[in-house]
Amino acid sequence: MIEASDPAAVPAPPTRVGALAPLTVPAFRALWIAALISNIGSWMQTVGAQWFLVEQHSSPLLIALVQTASAAPVLLLGIPAGVIGELLNRRTLLIWVQATQVVIGGALVVLTMSGEMSPYLLLALTLVLGAASAVELPAYGAISAEIVPTPFIPNAASLSSISVNVARAIGPAIAGALVSLLGVAFVFALNAASFAVFLVVLLAWRGYRPSPHGFEPFLDATRAGVRYVRNAGIIRALYLRLGLFIVPASALYALLPLLATQRLGLDATGYGVLLAGIGAGSIVGAFTMPRLRDAIGVNRTVLLCALVFGVSMVGTALSPWPVLSVVVLAIGGAGWIGVIATLNGAVQSFLPTWVRTRGLAIYQMVLFGSTAAGSALAGAVAGWTGSVTACLGAGVVVVLVGLSQLALPLAATAHIPRGRGELPLPPLEMDGDIDEDAQTLVLVRYRVDDEHRAEFLTRMALVEHSRRRTGARSWTLYADREQPGVLVEAFDVGSWREHLSQHAERLTRYDEQVIHDAQILAVSVDTEHLIATGAAPLAPRA
Repeated sequence: MIEASDPAAVPAPPTRVGALAPLTVPAFRALWIAALISNIGSWMQTVGAQWFLVEQHSSPLLIALVQTASAAPVLLLGIPAGVIGELLNRRTLLIWVQATQVVIGGALVVLTMSGEMSPYLLLALTLVLGAASAVELPAYGAISAEIVPTPFIPNAASLSSISVNVARAIGPAIAGALVSLLGVAFVFALNAASFAVFLVVLLAWRGYRPSPHGFEPFLDATRAGVRYVRNAGIIRALYLRLGLFIVPASALYALLPLLATQRLGLDATGYGVLLAGIGAGSIVGAFTMPRLRDAIGVNRTVLLCALVFGVSMVGTALSPWPVLSVVVLAIGGAGWIGVIATLNGAVQSFLPTWVRTRGLAIYQMVLFGSTAAGSALAGAVAGWTGSVTACLGAGVVVVLVGLSQLALPLAATAHIPRGRGELPLPPLEMDGDIDEDAQTLVLVRYRVDDEHRAEFLTRMALVEHSRRRTGARSWTLYADREQPGVLVEAFDVGSWREHLSQHAERLTRYDEQVIHDAQILAVSVDTEHLIATGAAPLAPRA
């Protein structure tokens, strides 16, 4: 039995957190090992699927679509998956998803062994597995951040990326050997078994206590998550940087089977060794990333690692020898993990608890959507110009994307407090019962002296973003014509329930500080709450 860990009960971590510190938390360690095994199976599945299509003499586009089929469901289902992961018990959700993947994995085995598998059926079942992963990923990311102390979160994200890349190092090499010896069906069977291992670990985990949160209707929760990201400039910048990198960078993974066979003359085992080179470099890079990130910061780490990966793509496209390709790919693997793990850790650390699963779902949408688009684009370009030219061009684009950070750097976030803020709701005298679903209009009247007016307006621009991030659907600042010096902030919230959530759980200490900084410039602050009555409109007069 695996006991849940209470982050509050873990000894206070030191100022400098070690790369492996999250593994001292028993629940995280058990989930990480299970995820590693599952990721190994998934990479074996990917290699097996791609090699099945190679043996069927499928087109470059069809081979590249294996990655697209795995990634596209995250783009389509990401936001609903994030909301589901926010509202439901995450452990229970993960159990059901793993059980579904066991069933689909078993179907892949039976169809392949019976000779009924076709390229398009394989892509369809890969798409279904991708849909299950789309539901699983944000819930797993949020539950991992939930069970470790806050200072451990960036390194927990790095360890999750290490899990993927250790799997990338081990899975393809194993799959390449097993495809040659025992066939694609056996590789698919091991993938189904890896899902079963993760399922058993989840069933053995007891005592999980999800973070408390109020009830939210599904559509309201969906809108709230999208609204937060739309009004969080730092999060949007991180997502944009991720997408700009992934679209061209995904060409390497999409085209590597073709480079292995057509340029280097390798078989399935040799292709697995190339992927193992990427994975090995990723492992080394992941363990050095925390120290590099502490030394030069998030922005320079992403810049440097993007340049390294872009140059490695160029080197891989031009390399005529397998041994050189493995070395170049290992260097590229370190660059890859540097970009992905650093951006992932920055996102997880910055997202408030109340919207973390939804925010991570949108992160996964950007990651997998960019992978799907980039893989399909790479396959199409390779069919036109050849795999070498397509990979070479994509590598040049990655280098240019990295250099663009010199002009558009990521914002520093270390100074922004992210804990839950406190803004008590003033005592209210309500006339009868309140419909919690009723639309709510909040009016805040500020009396501001003339000498503070300009500065107040500047600070209210930050207040607007805070209100919108935490639930306001519209926001306007009015000047009172009848009372000079009075400014009225008016913002509309979808429901009284959502406004209560603004006060109870959605504000961070940064939001609290922003609101306080504006209010201290006012001589007086008075708040009104207007609740929609739902009264029927008057009938027109005859």
